[in-house]
Amino acid sequence: MDRLKARHHHIKTNGINLHVVDAGQGTPVFLLHGFPAIWSSWRAQIDGLSQAGYRVLVPDMRGYGESDTPQAPDLYTPFHTVGDLIGVLDHLDIERSALVGHDFGADIAWNAALMRPDRFSAVFSISIPFHPHGWPHFLGKVRTAGALDFYMFRQMQPEADAEWSDAKTTIPAMYHWTSGYASLDERWDPFDPQKGFLRPAPGPIGWASDYIDDAIAAFARTGFHGPLNYYRAIDTFLDVASGVFAGAIVRQPSAILMGELDGLNALGLPDEQNSKPFLPNLREYAILEGVGHWPQLEAPEAVNNHLLAFLKSLE
Repeated sequence: MDRLKARHHHIKTNGINLHVVDAGQGTPVFLLHGFPAIWSSWRAQIDGLSQAGYRVLVPDMRGYGESDTPQAPDLYTPFHTVGDLIGVLDHLDIERSALVGHDFGADIAWNAALMRPDRFSAVFSISIPFHPHGWPHFLGKVRTAGALDFYMFRQMQPEADAEWSDAKTTIPAMYHWTSGYASLDERWDPFDPQKGFLRPAPGPIGWASDYIDDAIAAFARTGFHGPLNYYRAIDTFLDVASGVFAGAIVRQPSAILMGELDGLNALGLPDEQNSKPFLPNLREYAILEGVGHWPQLEAPEAVNNHLLAFLKSLE
């Protein structure tokens, strides 16, 4: 995508300034990235959707890229990030939008649908299925099981900022080991520190080389404190949401797209049938063979096909 063909907004909302890429015309669709990514991780989807007649809104989420980075971890809950999205819609005078999210962006999309069904019309989730809120919440279950090597606990620590700081090493490492391109016996395991995602990558990330260069430059400039704060905010949010949203249902049309080789699948995947009680309008539950944690980068054409089919089903 030619950066010059997109509109770049810097929107003051919810106490921060957000950088938002705005491309195409038509029905609005948010694309929400996760950790550690920036807006351009969606380049193929921006092209595909805008050419198909959609208006694509792609923020650098708070803490990332050209958006502001609040320092306090408790400013990174979905209460805050959903508020950011509402602020973008209000600024651009848009009544409702569909949501597409990956990783933390998918978690934000699910929670936005729960919190503001008046503003968000549908959810297409990549890599993160819907996990209904309630007690005990999932981190509580992990702790009770004694799985204290679970990767999120390390991400929450203050020293994680320094561990991630060399973007030239850590960004390629993360993308390689969590992708379907890593060998099965060495691929990232969220419960095994010996198979962590900060081991140096064995070579260039050929399947996403242009984007990796963008990401390295962005994180070399901004650092990782803000992005890591998303992990540090999880308990804060779940302690509230597990009561407030216990048993809540996403009634909007939804779809789930997973990579067969995603290490996060080790957390246990609810299947389509088990998801239906909480997602009564689930239109698709698809798994991409041979793909890891980055479907939009590893298999962009397949992702676009699924995504466009879902969006057309809403018309």
